[in-house]
Amino acid sequence: MKNQIKNVTYKTTNTYETLNELNSDTKQVWIVFHGIGFLSRFFLKYFNELPKNENYIIAPQAPSKYYLKNEYKHVGASWLTKENTALETENLYHYLDAVLENEKLPSNCKIFFFGFSQGISIALRYLAYSKMPCSKLILYAGGIPKELKTSDFSHLNGNSEVISIIGNKDEYLTPNKLKEENNKLKILFGDTIQHITFDGGHKVKKQIINQLAE
Repeated sequence: MKNQIKNVTYKTTNTYETLNELNSDTKQVWIVFHGIGFLSRFFLKYFNELPKNENYIIAPQAPSKYYLKNEYKHVGASWLTKENTALETENLYHYLDAVLENEKLPSNCKIFFFGFSQGISIALRYLAYSKMPCSKLILYAGGIPKELKTSDFSHLNGNSEVISIIGNKDEYLTPNKLKEENNKLKILFGDTIQHITFDGGHKVKKQIINQLAE
């Protein structure tokens, strides 16, 4: 007898973390998606030098947690794997919908979507799904999901600044891989992409983030 795959639906709870206060002085709201192996609270440290009164940062938490390096000491997390990807992606959409509903973001603030490494795939997929407007879409050292199409981002109407950031010593981006990702970006967003290259590897640079704030 063959195994049977069955689904159940149940209520679950996940955390997310924020930095600074959302108030009348807030100009930019950053929705930041960490890379594999991070927790949201540690990822927020890269944004702690932004002007506090003007920037409010929301860091969703990837749901799949695990011990790093088999040492059973430090914990990291992953957004998705190749196992049940479509179902897990749908679960993430529901989670992110709940995060933003809980935050009740004011309409006068500019929205920045920021994805690092694996977080790029979630940022882009959620932006395509939710049709949220954003002033800046910042894609930092990661891959573009192959299923996405130009029409998925037609709601941006060319009003979003798309920024790609890559380290020139990034160990995960070979020349061929970089060419492939740049081609996918061009297909999705045209020729208006701003490319930033820095001297370094697969790391988040605070100084670059600081430069991106208005």
